Amino acid sequence: MLPAGKSLRTLREKLGLTMRDVENSSAHIAEKYRNEEFSIPPSRLSDIETKGILPSIYRLYTLSVIYRRDLRELLAWYGVDMNNTAADLGLVSPPKSHVSEALSGLSSVQVPLRMDPGFDDRRTTNLGRMVEQWGLVPFAYLAQFANSDFTYGYIGNQDFTMYPILPPGSFIQVDESRNKVVEGSWRSEYERPIYFVETRDGHTCCWCSMRREDIILQPHPLSPVPVRILRHPQEAEVLGQVVGVAMKLTEWHALDSSPVSKAPPALN
Repeated sequence: MLPAGKSLRTLREKLGLTMRDVENSSAHIAEKYRNEEFSIPPSRLSDIETKGILPSIYRLYTLSVIYRRDLRELLAWYGVDMNNTAADLGLVSPPKSHVSEALSGLSSVQVPLRMDPGFDDRRTTNLGRMVEQWGLVPFAYLAQFANSDFTYGYIGNQDFTMYPILPPGSFIQVDESRNKVVEGSWRSEYERPIYFVETRDGHTCCWCSMRREDIILQPHPLSPVPVRILRHPQEAEVLGQVVGVAMKLTEWHALDSSPVSKAPPALN
């Protein structure tokens, strides 16, 4: 692959643009946004193309507009591939639970294209070894499978509200159409609906029940988090029901007050 600067020069020449053309066009963009950072003088463009000078975010945007290319493509030329976001999310563990929108701007995603013929979805399997071929699929082709009723969240690495059902660091799928608290009797804790709730303090997952104008946020019995009673919907709003979860069991660190076993006292 060509160096980023040389690729930009090749692209400019294919469009029949001179450096002066780029300067004039960038001036219009800078005028529109009242910010000279969008402007690209010929001397600066020459440095970008031939000396490996890194363009600012403003000038990179200007070049993407003038050259009619997606900004994400130009970022990839400089080693910033936005399609790596999904893989890199696991490198950071925010302490608080939140709505996750980091993947909303991706243009494509790596998906399994062919599975091993021996794959049996009834058995617990090393899925990585069952994928024979991965491929990069544009999100546009996945639009037919999209469901606007779903949103996605992340359980903060210090949020033990639904531990151990939802360990800290889990990613969740939330069905926004199920935003009404359902009352009833449940045969097990796994049948009882878990809701994704937004409060004034942030987001949390919990069991819920209604009491007149109040909503009771019920954590798991093994959780160190106390029960909370808040006004509904002024202080707590149910965003939807958790219908899917993906978790890494070793990505979070136990708190001192978390329900983990303590080492026995040393013997004298």
